[in-house]
Amino acid sequence: MVKLPTVQFTEEQEKFRLEVRSFLQKELEKGTFNTKCDSWLSGCNPSFSKLIGEQGWIGLTWPKKYGGQERSSIERYILTEEFLAVGAPVASHWIADRQSGPLLLRYGTEDQKAFFLPKITNGECFFAIGLSEPNSGSDLASVSTKAEKVDGGWILNGSKTWTSNAHDAHYMITLVRTEPFDGVKKHNGLSQLIIDLHAEGVSIVPIKYLTGEHHFNEVFFENVFVPDNRVVGTLGNGWKQGLAELAFERSGPERILSTFPLLEELIAELKRQNDIAGLTQVSKLVAQLWSLRNLSIGVAKVLEEGGEVAIPAALVKAIGTKFEQSIPEIARLLVTTYPRKDADRKLDRLLAESILHSPGFTIRGGTTEILYGIIAKGVVAG
Repeated sequence: MVKLPTVQFTEEQEKFRLEVRSFLQKELEKGTFNTKCDSWLSGCNPSFSKLIGEQGWIGLTWPKKYGGQERSSIERYILTEEFLAVGAPVASHWIADRQSGPLLLRYGTEDQKAFFLPKITNGECFFAIGLSEPNSGSDLASVSTKAEKVDGGWILNGSKTWTSNAHDAHYMITLVRTEPFDGVKKHNGLSQLIIDLHAEGVSIVPIKYLTGEHHFNEVFFENVFVPDNRVVGTLGNGWKQGLAELAFERSGPERILSTFPLLEELIAELKRQNDIAGLTQVSKLVAQLWSLRNLSIGVAKVLEEGGEVAIPAALVKAIGTKFEQSIPEIARLLVTTYPRKDADRKLDRLLAESILHSPGFTIRGGTTEILYGIIAKGVVAG
């Protein structure tokens, strides 16, 4: 297994953190947004994403010729931490910034980069991910959505499910079969296509949360035409490309900070009550968070250097999920609360969001069982 580095922030990086924190606090005070748990997936706000794009904070690490700032992955990590700590509504541009853009930078054509990346950095173009399918469970390689070659492009038929924010996105990078299914080598014959989610033949059906919120979707493709210039990378290389994409998805601070606003408010409430015993319990959560954070930052550094991080990224996701889900469980035991989504009391509202959203943490980015399998294989191989 790869040895993760210990990262120390520089004075310049800490200065950048204070710049971002100051901006977010001013926007919070102006009422631009309200603090929310799980804001990176359930906090769609295109206007706020446009505002972030104007700051130059989408595609922060990307080349300047595509609208990026060419800053380090550690600075992007700092930026992401500050967004999540304050529960800012960053979901609209999140996937495009986190993985669709980096995937295009690595595998896309120059025309694809020139067309999509500046729109993403401006906060004007949002992406979804087309991976999971009905009746496939966690067996991603069993996808049956099929693209058949025609003059000038491909005809796409099939469906995807659990597609985050497809209803607010403009495009979706989709894993499809471009060759007949091989039951022995089922990872072969898979490719990635960029789908215009407003194209003829695309239908999006909501899958609502327990809260009534619309985040997940089913997406259906019926004879959807996809031009040749929307193929990402090499035909038949979709499985390898998709795995590279998942490294960005599984290891970031969003895997440990989804319920951080609740943790912060819980600590504030225990201080108000002068509850020393409660604060002692919560200090254990803070220690876990610190350890997970160091692990996550180490993965970010290795990613920046082009290293292999599939196993440590899976570890971050697996442990991070349990940690995020433990916060509402501990909060309800330590303080008297009446969790409601529309509660005036901040603690009650954040607790309600955390309780209702946390079951989904186990699924998104790979189920816990799948992640444990990846980690176990890595340990054996090591």
